[in-house]
Amino acid sequence: MPDPLPSLRGKTALVTGAAKRIGAAIATALADEGASIVVHCGTSREEADATAAEIRKRGVESWVLPADLSRPAEAEALFPQAKAAAGPIDFLVNSAAIFPASRLTNFTVEHLATNVQINALAPLQLARAFAAQGRPGAVVNFLDTRFVDYDAEHAAYHLSKRMLFTLTRMMAIEFAPAVRVNAVAPGLILPPPGKDQAYFEGLAHTNPLHRVGSVQNVVDAVLFLLRSDFITGQVIFVDGGRHMRSAVYG
Repeated sequence: MPDPLPSLRGKTALVTGAAKRIGAAIATALADEGASIVVHCGTSREEADATAAEIRKRGVESWVLPADLSRPAEAEALFPQAKAAAGPIDFLVNSAAIFPASRLTNFTVEHLATNVQINALAPLQLARAFAAQGRPGAVVNFLDTRFVDYDAEHAAYHLSKRMLFTLTRMMAIEFAPAVRVNAVAPGLILPPPGKDQAYFEGLAHTNPLHRVGSVQNVVDAVLFLLRSDFITGQVIFVDGGRHMRSAVYG
């Protein structure tokens, strides 16, 4: 019989963007597995407190830490604050992101810088501090299935996710052997803010499976990567095969 995947019970995770949506689902799923959770939020403190309350109902500990990841100093301070509150951190899930519309022809330098800071540099800042603990652990970054294609309507966002993909591969090498670094790249999982489910269902034809996925599909991929101690530098596309239709980057 193959060895069972390692248990997550007794571990501690920092999940960014854990106040709502996919981040909250990952945080509560980890709590269901017996892990204590540091819930990071930006401006959604009320939702973060609610997520932490749900986590504590599972019989594990939870702490809420607000930080504006668009400010490098706050991003840099988040991990030391998490460690001071919860002790050594075993897992880092970088799920916080912004998704503003912009095109290559009109985004400002400031707009690009904000996307890069939140979506790429803040995960790097946190992962460097995580690796500096000098103990085994795992990082999961959040990409987007469209990073292999060209999302012309969200150009600055697209560039930031391309950067995070490259950083994921670089970190997997630099932080080995103690720390594993992987990523998930969701596709049609949740409608973006301002869009409804009908809009979302109308995009189902854009992937080979012709359907939308669920938050649980993403949660399962994250849990798999956190448990799988011989996988690093990889991306799991949770997208119904959407990434296979594109060849913008060869």
